[in-house]
Amino acid sequence: MARSGPDLTTLVLQQPAGVGEMSLLWRVRSVLRGVPLFSLAFLTVAIAGAVFAPRIAPYDPIQNNPVATLAPPSFQYLMGTDHLGRDILSRVIYGARISLTVGFLAVFVSGAAGTLIAVVSAVVKGWVDTVLMRITDAFLSLPYLMVAVTVVSLLGPSLVNVILVIGLLRWMTYARTIRGEALRLMEMDFVRLAHVAGSSRLRLIRRHILPNIVNTLLVLSTLDVALAVITEASLSFLGLGVPRPLPSWGTMLSESQTYVFAAWWMPVFPGVAITLLVMSINLTGDWLRDRLDPTRRQL
Repeated sequence: MARSGPDLTTLVLQQPAGVGEMSLLWRVRSVLRGVPLFSLAFLTVAIAGAVFAPRIAPYDPIQNNPVATLAPPSFQYLMGTDHLGRDILSRVIYGARISLTVGFLAVFVSGAAGTLIAVVSAVVKGWVDTVLMRITDAFLSLPYLMVAVTVVSLLGPSLVNVILVIGLLRWMTYARTIRGEALRLMEMDFVRLAHVAGSSRLRLIRRHILPNIVNTLLVLSTLDVALAVITEASLSFLGLGVPRPLPSWGTMLSESQTYVFAAWWMPVFPGVAITLLVMSINLTGDWLRDRLDPTRRQL
């Protein structure tokens, strides 16, 4: 009787030592390939600083200290003080809270409005699709920042007004992109079969359309947060964003114009904070697009 070959258990037990560790190491390297570690680390620090600002900030960000006006960076004031003696490090930390709050909430408003319009347009089609897309085209033709400045000037500077203005002027990108994705899904076999089986439009949207556009929506939202942060900083720089004395990075840049040569640390630290935050968000969004888009995914 012929002997049978070694079974799978024997082969696994006879593997050279270290093969399992090498396989695990290869998997870890594959997952971490292309990950923007610096961007994720900075975003983590920024979000943690925004959430725990009252515990982390060494000083009150709006408390004036006439004795320490324009103090250079030192062990007592790591980033120096401004023309009113306020600690810049504390104001940068609290400024991260304002920038991230405006960014996330404005993107939530624009994403919700744009996704609603896109899904309704793609599912209903016909004259509804035509009307909604023409409205979208009309909003796309508006000069974004100029309209934002005008509307905030009329409504008055406040955190709520800034969030609503930025959010309601950015929904068009979501409407256009998500509509194309939803139209593609409407032509898929599983959606057609669900429609033939008697599923209502609401059920199609809830069960088949929305779950399959989450990846696209996540990538768009991540990239749009950076633009919302820049817009908020621009409005605050012009005196139309978050009202003073709340520490916004744009307001800090505006107040530092007179002291650029006398106190270089006043514009440098908030400017670097804006640059690093926007760069980190953009790099993270690009990485998410590569990971979540099947046509661009790199394993």
